[in-house]
Amino acid sequence: SITEIAPNLYRFQNNFHFSVFLVTDAGVIATDPINADAAAWLESEIRSRFGKEIKYVVLSHDHADHSSGGEVWADTAIVVAHDNARRTIIGAKRPTALPALTFSDTLTLHLGGQTVELAYVGRNHSDNMIVAHFPAQRALFAVDFIPVRSVAFKTLPDAWLPDWIGSLKRVEAMDFDILLPGHGKVGTKADVAAFRGYMEALWTGVGDAVKAGKSVEQAKAEVTLDKYKDWGQYEAFRPLNVEAAYRHFALHWRR
Repeated sequence: SITEIAPNLYRFQNNFHFSVFLVTDAGVIATDPINADAAAWLESEIRSRFGKEIKYVVLSHDHADHSSGGEVWADTAIVVAHDNARRTIIGAKRPTALPALTFSDTLTLHLGGQTVELAYVGRNHSDNMIVAHFPAQRALFAVDFIPVRSVAFKTLPDAWLPDWIGSLKRVEAMDFDILLPGHGKVGTKADVAAFRGYMEALWTGVGDAVKAGKSVEQAKAEVTLDKYKDWGQYEAFRPLNVEAAYRHFALHWRR
């Protein structure tokens, strides 16, 4: 499905994944293709609804459930990603087009009189995650590392802690109102601060447990994070979040 978020900015849903695209007079700036079938469907819809071609494809990060299918758009579009994403796409043989345009810190795309500001905010859910800021629409596309009123995904796969907290602080410093995640409902800038609070409570609580010599099972029982018990996936994922944070903290902490 396609939903209009703000003038010229649309959100694309394929099952449990979301991406966004910006329609301009000179073509479309799209983000994560999700998979080849989804990309083919979206390309057809963009052509029929707007009469435009996709000119840029922005990959939020390398993970295949978001980046796959870029080859479908590569005949008309320039594929854009972080430097580290290109390296991993090659090394892990991700099923997508190889990024032709990469950057390390920031990059602004200009098309049809509109702009998209891309930024690397540090390591979090991967070491190559970027966010896409749409200044005219006051919206930010941020995938996987800022869920809206939901705890983090399972055992925090491919995560960097506590760098994740620092990346959230950098997002909080940006100027936007609408938060567009790669999964789940649309949020606001306040949801970034709320999730940072969760991650800080998780990291601090687990850290105290490790320092006290408690086992991972004890930490899972005691670091309950009750403030967030009404959030999505709390019952299923909170113990897994604690387990992952315990592993990260124990690996780096020295008595």
